[in-house]
Order: sequence, then structure tokens, then C-alpha cells
Amino acid sequence: MSKISSEFEVTCPCCGAVQTIDSSLKRVIAYCEPENEEKPELDHAQQILAKDAARREALFRQSVSDEKTRGDALSKRFEEALKQAQQEPVSRPQREFDLD
Repeated sequence: MSKISSEFEVTCPCCGAVQTIDSSLKRVIAYCEPENEEKPELDHAQQILAKDAARREALFRQSVSDEKTRGDALSKRFEEALKQAQQEPVSRPQREFDLD
């Protein structure tokens, strides 16, 4: 890209991106991101997919085991609530027109 005399480049100190600014237009006319060093290579794509699949499978198995024990926990809570309800005395609720 040829530069006009009113254009200059600025490099971002944080991310290293290069911006071309036109001083006569007072705008950014071009933006170029730096090359990311941490991007995965295509050679390792199979390994990355296998790790992801293993992680998903582990999460699924964990959720299945949680769901299996959830029924036991709910039935235990129900039994406790039932015992507590049986111990409380049964009383008739007061209604407004009963107070007259």
C-alpha cells in the first residue's frame, strides 16, 4: 500500500496492532492485527478434537451420575419433610369470616 504524505502508522503498545491514520481525513484507514503466536497448528487438530471430546464425555458422565443420585436426595428430603409434617399438630387455618 503506497503512503500519502498525510498518512502515518501507529503501533499499539498493548497488542502490537498497526493502524494507518490519515491526518487530513482524521480517520483510521487501515488496521493490521499482529500474528497470534498461540494459535493451534493444523497438525495438532486431531489431538485438540480428541481432548475436547474427552472433556465433553467426562462432563456428560458427571451429569448422568448427578442425575442418578438426585432422585435419592429428593426422596430423602421428602421423607424428612413428611416426618416433620407428621410431628406438627394439625390445626384449622383461621379465615376472616370465622372471626365475626
